[in-house]
Amino acid sequence: MKSRKRNLAAIDIGTNSFHLVVAEADVASGRFRTLARDKEIVRLGAGATDMKHLGEEAIARGIGVLRRFADMAAAYGAPVRAVATSAVREALNREEFIRRARVEAGIGVEIASGAEEARLIHLGVLQALPVMRKTILLMDIGGGSTELLLGKGRRVFYANSVKLGAVRLTQRFFPSEAITRKAVRQCREYVRGMLGPVVREIRSHSYDLAVGTSGTLMNLAGIIALRRSPKNSASLNGFRLTAGELYDVAGEILAKPTSSERLGIAGLDPKRADIIPAGAILAECLFQECGLEALTLSDFGLREGVLLDSIEKMHPRKRSDPLRNLRLKSSLHLAENCRYEKMHARQVARLALELFDRTRRLHGLGEEEREFLESAALLHEIGLFVSHDAHHRHSYYLIRNAELAGFTENEKAVVANIARYHRKSLPKVKHEGFRLLSPRDRERVTRLSSLLRIADGLDRSHASAVEHVHVRRNGRRLSVTALCRRGHDPALERWGAERNQELFERTFGLEVRVSIR
Repeated sequence: MKSRKRNLAAIDIGTNSFHLVVAEADVASGRFRTLARDKEIVRLGAGATDMKHLGEEAIARGIGVLRRFADMAAAYGAPVRAVATSAVREALNREEFIRRARVEAGIGVEIASGAEEARLIHLGVLQALPVMRKTILLMDIGGGSTELLLGKGRRVFYANSVKLGAVRLTQRFFPSEAITRKAVRQCREYVRGMLGPVVREIRSHSYDLAVGTSGTLMNLAGIIALRRSPKNSASLNGFRLTAGELYDVAGEILAKPTSSERLGIAGLDPKRADIIPAGAILAECLFQECGLEALTLSDFGLREGVLLDSIEKMHPRKRSDPLRNLRLKSSLHLAENCRYEKMHARQVARLALELFDRTRRLHGLGEEEREFLESAALLHEIGLFVSHDAHHRHSYYLIRNAELAGFTENEKAVVANIARYHRKSLPKVKHEGFRLLSPRDRERVTRLSSLLRIADGLDRSHASAVEHVHVRRNGRRLSVTALCRRGHDPALERWGAERNQELFERTFGLEVRVSIR
């Protein structure tokens, strides 16, 4: 019997620090056992550019840590999945960091949108605390952004990412060694102003429990835990801190103007001494604006969420699979907002998936790619919402810039490119969106868009006339037989499929013959 267990590694590439977790995962049960952990302060988002540019020294530090993490993962035989957040997400030169990570550390970096980051953190928290049956308000204070989410079980009611983080606020309000009362006041006003729209949404919902995760909140909780019991060395997972305790600690931190003075606070992480004032102000404002009386800490966060997300992607897909349903729901939501032609889009998606299933031995792709094809097929013509001319390019733009829950930025780029190439030009490296993909993703886009083109051609009349598709290979020839409903003239479908088969023939080196019955 094939083993259900395998080692996996996840890396959280944060604005302030990088985190690694290596685990033995049971892909059938979805559980994992931690084998190793590591973290290192990198300050990837350090600089005076408000996260718009990654400095050369910061990139070098980050690549050095990724190389070390890659070596640790290799010692356990664990493939690595690395997800980057705010600093990389916002940087104009992010492609340079991604390229160097791939070339110098052998690690492919995915970029999570703010909403996807919140979803992954939420997934980690669900494994750390017994909150599956409770509606929770989740908050994660990072170096560059703060993620806020309302959810119950695997359902997400609201998720947002605000450009407020301990490193970002420190650079903006406390760039010198000593903090001042004026700077503290200005920082508080700025944070409250930025939180306003999010807090109004949060206050319109009821929830059972507030949960916090991340280095800032964990460090503040650690200080409070030591004050309760100076000999306390227990895990902070499940630790509950009160608003009064948080305000007391924040007050003491802000009363000490320099990092060296703050080092005297028991439990304070020395590596956070310079950014903890901004983090404390942010935590304090979140408590006040949301009306929180207490917060429960989760030791699991983004990296554990990435692990669990990876396990789900490895597990054979079921129609009830939460991730598949989330991706499908978010794709349909975007399609509906763009007033898509529902009957045509769903017919093309059905035919594309049927072609995918009947040519598995040829394309060699898996269930994840099948989901990408399904979403791209549903969204392939949403560009018509903008204009008929070049609507395939508009479809690319709309997908690429949408908040699609369940997809990382890289995965969105794959889906957007598949949709973009459903018509007109074949994939070319001179096209920027295609060029920026990794070689593996370019290959996936080419193979999947070749299927989408034929499926789209088989509904050229937009009449949903084709009921089933059969495929048979004979040497270098592939016969595609479409079965039409009675009474329909299949001329347009035949013409459409034959017109759209060139990419498939080039990709797989086969001659395609289309017949319609």
